[in-house]
Amino acid sequence: MQTFIPGKDAALEESIARFQSKLQALGFNIEEASWLNPVPNVWSVHIRDVDAPMNFTNGKGATKKAALASALGEYFERLATNYFYADYYLGQDIANSAFVHYPNEKWFPVDLEENLPPEDILDERLTQFYDPTLELLGTDLIDLQSSNLERGICALPFERQSDQATIYIPMNIIGNLYVSNGMSAGNTKTEARTQGLSEVFERKIKNRIIAEHISLPEIPAGVIERYPGIKASIDALEAEGFPIYCYDASLGGKYPVICVVLFNPQNNTSFASFGAHPRFEVAFERTVTELLQGRSLKDLDVFPEPSFDKDEVSDHHNLETHFIDSSGLISWDLFKADADFDFVNWNFSGTSEEEFNHLLAILHEEGTDAYIADYDHLGVDCCRIIVPGWSEIYPVEELIEANNNVALELRETLLALPAMELEAEQYAELYHILEEEGFDDFNRLYEIVGLVPQAGDAWQTLRIGELKCLLALAGGDLELALEQANWCVDYNVSTYSAERARFFRCLVSSLKLALDDDRDPAQYKATFERMFGADTVAAAWGSIEGTTRFYGLTAGDLSLSQFPAHQKLLASYHKLQAAKQAAMK
Repeated sequence: MQTFIPGKDAALEESIARFQSKLQALGFNIEEASWLNPVPNVWSVHIRDVDAPMNFTNGKGATKKAALASALGEYFERLATNYFYADYYLGQDIANSAFVHYPNEKWFPVDLEENLPPEDILDERLTQFYDPTLELLGTDLIDLQSSNLERGICALPFERQSDQATIYIPMNIIGNLYVSNGMSAGNTKTEARTQGLSEVFERKIKNRIIAEHISLPEIPAGVIERYPGIKASIDALEAEGFPIYCYDASLGGKYPVICVVLFNPQNNTSFASFGAHPRFEVAFERTVTELLQGRSLKDLDVFPEPSFDKDEVSDHHNLETHFIDSSGLISWDLFKADADFDFVNWNFSGTSEEEFNHLLAILHEEGTDAYIADYDHLGVDCCRIIVPGWSEIYPVEELIEANNNVALELRETLLALPAMELEAEQYAELYHILEEEGFDDFNRLYEIVGLVPQAGDAWQTLRIGELKCLLALAGGDLELALEQANWCVDYNVSTYSAERARFFRCLVSSLKLALDDDRDPAQYKATFERMFGADTVAAAWGSIEGTTRFYGLTAGDLSLSQFPAHQKLLASYHKLQAAKQAAMK
């Protein structure tokens, strides 16, 4: 038996079998880790790589097969676009290999004296968009994954849709601004492109509706009744005590977007889900299944109340939260009785190619363009779509203000610190550099250096504020160390292991004792040992005396061989590189 669903160019059974067999052939060991079916016709599944569990995806659908096909498709999407590896430094070997990202990448040297972006990348529209103030430096465009300053800027080819010209876009820009937006996999090239572009529309219009506090028209009951499977899901949620509002988010029939909002009267909160596709039915179903993807009914009490504060709702940090997990604020204005638009019974059904062209035409009417990179090296059609001004998740200012390559010249030192023997002034200088670079105390160090930490390891909870404490200790500045140790206990101790939490509590008391000229620490040692344990006291007092430095942290180098979890990620990437190499032949 074969099951076909709208918007897909192959039967679900065919897609699942093909995706699973290709992943197995490529050496990826995928398991279905968990399933949810909280209401009728809403399924979701979490799948992950057994050998590299940090690589996982979630799928959703009206049936179990549809959810599994969705999850497997998303897994291919994230493999083909390298998204699984976008936040990590890949080590010196890969940085100097024949290609870091794709065989068709191009490298552009950076003149460190002028330090300007090269002229051969981007096009006029993109150059003006990404660097409107002409402040962007060449070194700002070095990608995190290679961090290869000597090799230069790595740029990937994209096809500009208005004229099919090939435009090279730096990987650094892609990784900093777009995250997973506009990525997709499909049974065919045009199916993947349609889904990727639909995603761009969904998130752009969602952000506009939220940021501009737009009131939407409800979908009439008669229209909802045309889709009995969707209606059954909505009715089941309402029977469980969750009022549901279904809205036409097309803004007058202009964009193929649906919004569904769930209320939780138990705590006065709400959650807005959005979905997009040229076909009304597909967009509607995706919106309802997205509402409960990865959630059971008991997980629907974690969202905020609607807000009347327009500035708070419009803030770009709130919009970023909506992208991450849809848990951001929405405005009460969304629910006004008098909507800002009339309901439009929109729909566009055709082949996947016709549907893609329909979406592209809307973009061109808006005066923008799409840049697409298609990938089929894994035997599945995947793509990444960039639409300047539409598909960014983070503002372009972050290329200068919060670039993910910020540790470009600090990584080697930061990794090696636990094994280094420096003078007190050098530790003080490193502390000053962290301050000067504007790192927030809450920033996790493993994210800054692009490391996968081992679960339970001290690197997993190490934040800049804690690193400052350890630097001050190593440099002998006990007053500064106490200030930062207090920060660790006040703001970071909840993330620590029991052992590390005990160390920092002991450290605070021990520093206060060491700074008290009227007390002899030896008089208190036995009591401290009974309170904190002899090993913890030895570690804390050794840190104060300078015989212990960077307690609990493993020293590393640019091979990252000292970090087992990171090595699992790299092993996964080597499988992917081999597939790219094989596809060239």
